[in-house]
Amino acid sequence: MIIPVNTKDSSYNIYLERGVLSKVNDIIKLKGKALIVTDSGVPSEYPERVSSILGCQPVFVFKEGEGSKNLETFKAICEKLLNDGFSRKDAVIAVGGGVTGDMAGFAAACYMRGIDFYNIPTTLLSQVDSSVGGKTAVDFCGVKNIIGAFYPPKAVIIDPDVLRTLPERHISNGLAECIKMGVIGDESLFELCGENDFENNAEKIIEKSLLFKRSIVEKDEKEGGLRKCLNFGHTLGHGIEASVKLGELLHGECVALGMIPMCSENIRKRVEGVLKNCGLKTSFEYNREKAFAALLHDKKASGSKVTLVKSNKIGSFFFEDEELENMKEYFEI
Repeated sequence: MIIPVNTKDSSYNIYLERGVLSKVNDIIKLKGKALIVTDSGVPSEYPERVSSILGCQPVFVFKEGEGSKNLETFKAICEKLLNDGFSRKDAVIAVGGGVTGDMAGFAAACYMRGIDFYNIPTTLLSQVDSSVGGKTAVDFCGVKNIIGAFYPPKAVIIDPDVLRTLPERHISNGLAECIKMGVIGDESLFELCGENDFENNAEKIIEKSLLFKRSIVEKDEKEGGLRKCLNFGHTLGHGIEASVKLGELLHGECVALGMIPMCSENIRKRVEGVLKNCGLKTSFEYNREKAFAALLHDKKASGSKVTLVKSNKIGSFFFEDEELENMKEYFEI
């Protein structure tokens, strides 16, 4: 299946197909060299297969985890490109999760003011979320995604078969984003997630998630208005993520916790039920003060207010401005 993404400033295709990883040469037509960027948590068979098929010798591997999503890793990738003589006709290929896609994409955006970038996401979270929309970024001074660029890939290649090696917790982590999109825009997607049968529903869940996110990104690529709806669960989630020890909670787990206070009473229990069915926590003890402090530096805050994304009916959302000083109350729910 080919899902075209067409925005005002860019266009590219998402290729969604079981086994497509073994056919990357049908999609990626290199004009020169390519650097494959991956992390130590990605099964080596995936970057090695891409390298073998495309004939790419350079492979850059960094330490897995959010802790590597920083300017040091960015610098190391750029040094590799420079030392290996990469030029504007060459490319960077990400093979890994969201951190890998961010690091590789940001490096591609900056090296020589931009070289070709291809994204091959290997986690459910990155397949349904960060692979679409062209956002690339690194964390800085404890603030998530604060330095980055909008830099769309030349193509996104999604092979659901690679998820077979993904731990169950990471499947749940990705499902949090699928549930998010279901709550704010697609009740059928929400119900599909609630069936708790990812193995049989994987392709349909990924497809529906991609189609919804595409519908938003095509209308608002650079988050001028509508795209802010995708922050549902993230306003609190990023604060929670900053308040816990690295790795204690995964990104999707924090988003799941952040969604709950944004749901009205009439849908909250239903949302909590689906989150639990998908193996996600609906409560967790974290440092509320630290979470609130992180919120003050969040990109979504403007002046003394923050725009919240809320839902009072599955499949819909609305925006509501809230005073920053009142946000502590949401962390207590």
